Amino acid sequence: MQFDLLVVIKRIAIALQERASRNRGSFYFLLWLIGRPFSYSQRMSEEKVRSEIMETGNPKIKSARIIIQASPSTIYAFLNNPKRHKEIDGSATITENISGPDELVLNSKFRMKMHLGIDYRILNTVVEYKKDELIAWKHLGQWRWRYELADLGNGSTQVTESFDGTYAPGIAQIWLNFRKAYPWTQTAVAKTLVRLKAAAEAK
Repeated sequence: MQFDLLVVIKRIAIALQERASRNRGSFYFLLWLIGRPFSYSQRMSEEKVRSEIMETGNPKIKSARIIIQASPSTIYAFLNNPKRHKEIDGSATITENISGPDELVLNSKFRMKMHLGIDYRILNTVVEYKKDELIAWKHLGQWRWRYELADLGNGSTQVTESFDGTYAPGIAQIWLNFRKAYPWTQTAVAKTLVRLKAAAEAK
């Protein structure tokens, strides 16, 4: 209850500061001073977590990595359960998991409801799998979303996520380039890792 009250106070102070910044006068200046520390703290907390974008040497592979203070098994539990993919989705395209097992293994199939301009559904198949270390899936377009986990031995794990378009046939490459998918997926993998870190470290 005390924590919730503090959150409310911070939000009120930030709102006052934003209002004061649009007005002049001693009263509003006072409000601006009150809200400033909370506003600054919020911006810092939002900006301090970043994943590292990696140079792969291949324009069709977009990768990023991050260190998460959690065990590989804890992190993997988000990756091999399609019902949890929406929680960590940095692309903001997953609407819900429609079908599939609670625990993915090699050749598992799972269907997702998606939205990217329009609503659509897609069937994914797990094509790379090593429990707590590696998982990747593909769909009709044949490109892959891959996660690689490396136990750092100190209670933390390095996670590398890649969008791999090298498996996509010619017609799919035309689509990817037309949609400018490669720069978009670079941002998506980076954001997904930040969300994965937050979810895994909160457990």
